[in-house]
Amino acid sequence: MSNAYGVAPSTRARVLRIAEELDYVVSPEASRLARGAVGRVALVVPHVDRWFFGAVVSGLEAELSDAGMDVLLYHVGDADDRRDFFHRLPARRKVDAVVVVAFAVAETEQRRLERMGVLIVAAGGQNAVYPSVHIDDREAGRQALDHLLFLGHRRIAMISAVDPDEDAAARSTGRDDAYHDALRDAGLSVDDSLVRTIDWSGVAAADAMATLLSLHRPPTAVYCHCDELALGAIRTIRRAGLRVPEDLSVIGIDDHPLAELTDLTTIAQPAREQGVRTAHLLLALLRQQPVERHVVVPTRLVIRRSTAPPRSG
Repeated sequence: MSNAYGVAPSTRARVLRIAEELDYVVSPEASRLARGAVGRVALVVPHVDRWFFGAVVSGLEAELSDAGMDVLLYHVGDADDRRDFFHRLPARRKVDAVVVVAFAVAETEQRRLERMGVLIVAAGGQNAVYPSVHIDDREAGRQALDHLLFLGHRRIAMISAVDPDEDAAARSTGRDDAYHDALRDAGLSVDDSLVRTIDWSGVAAADAMATLLSLHRPPTAVYCHCDELALGAIRTIRRAGLRVPEDLSVIGIDDHPLAELTDLTTIAQPAREQGVRTAHLLLALLRQQPVERHVVVPTRLVIRRSTAPPRSG
């Protein structure tokens, strides 16, 4: 009844015929216990209301469901939620694997899951020591900065974002590092007044852009850690009576659906594909198949109307 290899066709037909006569239905729970697995995967997501996380989860859920796996979604919105999740879930042995979406699992949390025999896979985890699928944040940032430098910009600001609930030591610094690397390679020094560090919020980015415009020498271009921040920056620029890109160029990272609608130049990362590929990686590991443990998904520059050479003078 499980379609196992090596069963004679006549035997299979007889068993299926009798099962139909008896209205017998296989119990998924019993089958999973017999295989030593529960057939469930936990998706742990820090932000369910943000585009990137939703797109990754969409790809994950579709592939895992097609493979017959049940998917449990856990929203861990802050540090207390995370602590509670990692404390309770392994003890109940509810799942065969945990997929963490774009946040780093602390070493103590990882050891606890490993002791319980729970596989950990990261979708979007830059610093993960366990199997992961992600983009190269540093490379994505360099693509953005190199584009602005190629256009001729030399006074480039950065609106950098951090998650306040994430441990500082575990944060990915790739997009920040790209900024410093690109300016150094271009023979430019970093002006600290051009760097604004905020939470992941479009409104916070709008406020940060106001600070940048108040400088005695404002930037000619702004590099934002994501498209939502870029759109917040553009709102402030336009409210100040300035034009994008004639007065200021703006670039983001993601290729959010709104980026195309607003003609925003960006570095595209395939968010849903990262979820799909994470599911493939997870399934291969559960089946003990050989597989590449760290998959880097490429990004690409998408040029639209928000970037142009700096205005002369």
